[in-house]
Amino acid sequence: MALSNPAKFGAASAAGLTKSRTSQRRNLSGRAVEALLLSALAVSLLILVVLIVHLFQRSWSVLDTRFGDFLTGSLDASDAKSAGVGQAIRGTLLLAVIVALVAFPLGIACAIYLEEYASGSRVARILRVNIRNLAGVPSIVYGILGLTIFVKFAGGLTGGRTVIAGGLTLAVLVLPIVIITASEALRAVPRSIREGAYGVGATQWETIRSHVLPSAGPGILTGTILSLSRAAGEAAPLLLVGGVTGLLRTGDQGLWEQITKGGFTSMPVSIFSYARQTGADFRAVTAAASLVLLVVVVVLNALAISLRNRFERRW
Repeated sequence: MALSNPAKFGAASAAGLTKSRTSQRRNLSGRAVEALLLSALAVSLLILVVLIVHLFQRSWSVLDTRFGDFLTGSLDASDAKSAGVGQAIRGTLLLAVIVALVAFPLGIACAIYLEEYASGSRVARILRVNIRNLAGVPSIVYGILGLTIFVKFAGGLTGGRTVIAGGLTLAVLVLPIVIITASEALRAVPRSIREGAYGVGATQWETIRSHVLPSAGPGILTGTILSLSRAAGEAAPLLLVGGVTGLLRTGDQGLWEQITKGGFTSMPVSIFSYARQTGADFRAVTAAASLVLLVVVVVLNALAISLRNRFERRW
């Protein structure tokens, strides 16, 4: 009968002890990081709740007496009792439509090129670095760019200081974000899906159109909605390209005339306009407009999260 080797069992015991203590340290580190992240999330949610409650308290005089008139009223920085955000809401929706029509197709197409056609090239690496840098540029710089290009240089096509110029400026602002989020969604699609499509004779474009894009759709959709909420909250670029901060009268102008010839405003611009005024009435109007904008942004973010959770695929 073979004799047991004490050194062998001693080495195994030492290895097990080392492994158990290492795993315990890892578990403690993981729990500490998890607790830190949960604490940060709780603080963020607490700040959001406090902000909503504070705005609700300050705007109660407006919400209680004329909530419907406030939502449908026009921009009027001279009389707080008749001021509203109806024109600002319409302007924000028009800007969002322009952003969606311009930034989303261009951003998704650029992401497809970078990830599917030129993924390993030097040009793609240079473009990725520059796109990520552009995503961190302050919004006021994009406002100067929009003023120079879309108002002065291409004013004959955009009509000058119109909602078209504002929408194009916001589209350029969120374009890097759309490209980055779409690229990440495309990169998350497993390589096996592409190889399976190539194996049955599909071309590269057929593979992208029929397999890659549907698989990356939830991530792309989430990124585009989040970028749209970013555009809805921007004020500085619109102020530079002609956002109206005073009294906006459209008279009997039609929708097309308002888009191509008339002045425009948005929710952030209206908040800026009301915040410049003095008096308790305008402070209440400012708080009410801020609350409406906050609700819109939160709803857009919640919609993005729900769509991601509903259509997300796990590989």
